[in-house]
Amino acid sequence: MPHATQQADVATAELDSALRGGPFHVALRAAIAARGLPLQRVQHHLTRYGVKVGVTSLSYWQQGARRPQRPESLRAVRALEEILQLPEESLIRLLAEAEERSVAQRPAARSYRSFVEASGVLEQLLAELESSLDSGLHTLGHHERVRIGPHRELVGRESHHIVRAHRDGIDRFIAVHYGDPGCAPDRMTVHALENCRTGRVRRHHETGMLVAELLFGTRLRSGDTFLFRYGVEDGTAGVSREYVRDFGIAGGQYALQVRFDENALPVRCHRFTQHSAAAPRSGRQELRLTGGHHSVHLVEPRMRSGIVGIGWDWE
Repeated sequence: MPHATQQADVATAELDSALRGGPFHVALRAAIAARGLPLQRVQHHLTRYGVKVGVTSLSYWQQGARRPQRPESLRAVRALEEILQLPEESLIRLLAEAEERSVAQRPAARSYRSFVEASGVLEQLLAELESSLDSGLHTLGHHERVRIGPHRELVGRESHHIVRAHRDGIDRFIAVHYGDPGCAPDRMTVHALENCRTGRVRRHHETGMLVAELLFGTRLRSGDTFLFRYGVEDGTAGVSREYVRDFGIAGGQYALQVRFDENALPVRCHRFTQHSAAAPRSGRQELRLTGGHHSVHLVEPRMRSGIVGIGWDWE
């Protein structure tokens, strides 16, 4: 009995220390160990609180492989404080501190003001190309592949478009590429890969924007469909942490794949959406990195206006 009491005292001391200094996953693991509960029992107790969390998720949380972020997961954390007989808000506080540290370690996201400035620059560059935001084309399908290199940089991307003309005489598409902060548009290149050729190219250093004409070599009539493919080679900025696509109007299917170099794999990936650049991000969903292909993807069967993207965290 004295030995068991000594072990309990050690577990209690470790728990007290973890609750004071964190991090979250260490405190959670210490609390579960101090109460002597297997994860299956913890899950059972959670169901009595009306919260559904898988044993795998609980295991990831206490290992630090993932953090609870969805509303249902945060409800589970509050329930765990009661189940594990912890002070109120003790785990929630550590979770908030972990998120604050994570945000602080990331480069600042582009502000709403920067998006407004970029939209003004885009209009200016389109005017130089004698074009407008209304390209005369409706997107039926857009499949995009993004490559992240060995130095965690955005190496480039490839886009495959299926479009339909909604007026006569359309003979080109205007491709727009935004590099990561610190990029050098002057060193980016555009490659026409299928059913098009590169026309005029415009660059704007301050916003990291490249705008290029892709000429079809034929004039479409209203209702005609067309397929084409092009790529942009970038690799001019530092560490990349997300790829975002902004849709001004609703369209057809959109698929985005992000492939990572085998020597630079992120610890976790997720998808997200935004109604606009000024709106908060929502719809966060974890994405599993495929082993052999080192990639994650999302598919939107029918795109609505707004922003969709994939983000990832490095060690």
